[in-house]
Amino acid sequence: MTAEAGAPPASRRAFLAGTGAAAAGVAAAGLLGGPLTGTARAAGPVCPPGNFAPIPGSALGPPVNADGYFAGQIKGDLYWVTDSFYTAMFLTTRHGVVLVDAPPTIGHNLLRAIGAVTQANGRPSQVTHLVYSHSHADHIGASILFGPDVVRIGHSECRTLLLRDNDPNRPPPDVTFDDHFTLTVGGETLLLDFHGPNHTPDNIFIRAPAQQTLMVVDVIFPGWVPFKQLAVSQDIPDWIQAQDVAMSLPWDTLVAGHLGRLGTRDDAELQIAYVADLQASAQATMASLYPAPFFEQFGNNAWAGCKDPRPGIRGRPGDPPRLRRRSPSSWRLTGGSAFAWR
Repeated sequence: MTAEAGAPPASRRAFLAGTGAAAAGVAAAGLLGGPLTGTARAAGPVCPPGNFAPIPGSALGPPVNADGYFAGQIKGDLYWVTDSFYTAMFLTTRHGVVLVDAPPTIGHNLLRAIGAVTQANGRPSQVTHLVYSHSHADHIGASILFGPDVVRIGHSECRTLLLRDNDPNRPPPDVTFDDHFTLTVGGETLLLDFHGPNHTPDNIFIRAPAQQTLMVVDVIFPGWVPFKQLAVSQDIPDWIQAQDVAMSLPWDTLVAGHLGRLGTRDDAELQIAYVADLQASAQATMASLYPAPFFEQFGNNAWAGCKDPRPGIRGRPGDPPRLRRRSPSSWRLTGGSAFAWR
């Protein structure tokens, strides 16, 4: 499916009329040609010592400004914005802005970032199209900020899920597709592809081919171990496969939806190695796991034995402890002390 968008509807202009003024104090030099991947600068207060492993500077992105966000150029008219925890991407065109995701933690700073960038590059600031990576509220919960006239685009299953959720902050997409969709606005193009369920049943891959950039959310976490339980994904085998799908596509820069920096192909390869190590370790453990002690210690409380048995995991009596070895690749990733090991 292909869509060519024309000039933006006039009723949208009033919604963003004040955006340029709100962002007037942001220097254009900080927006055009800004940092891409992480630097050795902390984006905020450091984690207190003692409970978790230190966070290396390479895992962090650029510091946020006084309003709590950073916006930078990826390439050409493609930009990204982050609050150090979530990321979104936007494409400035002759006819307006195409935004990909609207995380509520960034919220109104999306408007400020877009206003500042378009004031600097001379493109219209009106957001005409909003692409949903998937239906989860933490990535599109600020969709309501862009009013009723923006064209929302997502997978057909995304629409089904959002109609069910009936969340006023996440209006269902107006335009849907099943497999592939080419969005062209003002001479700029995004390719939207569905490669099957992974993190969710509707999670898609978004590519900006002219800018050699891929956005896929909750699949690859640049410089960090994946969020707990492999990003609380609904389909773990296909989530693992989605990493390989990403690597089969042509791109140089990754917008991952989480954390405060952009990613590279090396980041993706490192996570793939980590997940392979994790999978091999889990399979080896399950092959000789002796579960009786987990349940015996809690008597008649059947569910208590299912609550995070890692501290007591062992084989049969006399076997050495298991799941105590850290993956070799995990030493090169951040956040393992929070989710993957203790």
